[in-house]
Amino acid sequence: MSTPTRRLQFYKADVFTDRPFGGNPVAVIPDAEDLSDHEFQQIAREMNLSETVFVVPPTDPAAIAKLRIFTPTQEIPFAGHPVIGTFYILSVLKKFPLQEPVTRFMFECNIGVFPVELSVLKGKVEHVSMSQPVPQFLGTVDALQDLYEISQALGLNKANIVDTRRPIEIVSTGLPVVIVPVRTLTAVMSIQVDLSGTKTVCARLGVNGIMVFTSLTVEDWASVHTRMFAAPIGIVEDPATGSASGALGAYLVKNGVVDVGPTTEIIMEQGYEIDRPSRILVHVFSDDDMIQEIKVGGQTVMVAEGKLLF
Repeated sequence: MSTPTRRLQFYKADVFTDRPFGGNPVAVIPDAEDLSDHEFQQIAREMNLSETVFVVPPTDPAAIAKLRIFTPTQEIPFAGHPVIGTFYILSVLKKFPLQEPVTRFMFECNIGVFPVELSVLKGKVEHVSMSQPVPQFLGTVDALQDLYEISQALGLNKANIVDTRRPIEIVSTGLPVVIVPVRTLTAVMSIQVDLSGTKTVCARLGVNGIMVFTSLTVEDWASVHTRMFAAPIGIVEDPATGSASGALGAYLVKNGVVDVGPTTEIIMEQGYEIDRPSRILVHVFSDDDMIQEIKVGGQTVMVAEGKLLF
């Protein structure tokens, strides 16, 4: 039995929640510059969370840090809750100075450099939001075979989708997802996802997951109720998905599902079916019917810290 020779500090936070054990957990390695890509993946597999973030020096001088984001099975170029959780943890660790009421930074990931904003009160971060890439609308899904396979993958009667009279659409704000409207909250909550079917339909559509939504909600404050299934990247069901929430926000504005103005605020609830309730705040900024910017944010709580021995 070998004796561990390395010790590496890690932290864990729950994102898109104001209390422990809700939201979406993320593990953060704040000093990861000496690790190899292989070690990144090994550690992410060991953490076994939807994402683990490794903070390394930026390659772009405009950025304060570069974030490498890994699922248990692969690296992904961009994500939402890992960024928000990471900057909350870095603020707790005092890795950078905070300025009230808002501290702004640029961060780097594998698809570019983006802004992040920290709302600060009495020296503590209360809310973190990030700007996402301008949405790309990559086409509607109209083929009967695709509709059949999506409904089968979700364990739904296709009438629950067709009767909404809203499009199934592929949207990306960094990661492409297929947005699927569902008629009722009961139907959304009854979904029993088929992993093999999800992987098959996602592969053919060229997306990383299926984002399901309904305008009927559990909480009065929520605009939509959502579920996200991302089997292609090793996530059966995600408790709270920042990147897909940005894509869904763009979809809701484009298709007039919510009341649209120059700034459209959308509050999404997610994770209720897996006992990790989450609250995700999305702002969509529009001008002349064109979406100019999307911001996704929420609260975060620290839940654990420790050392990896290897």
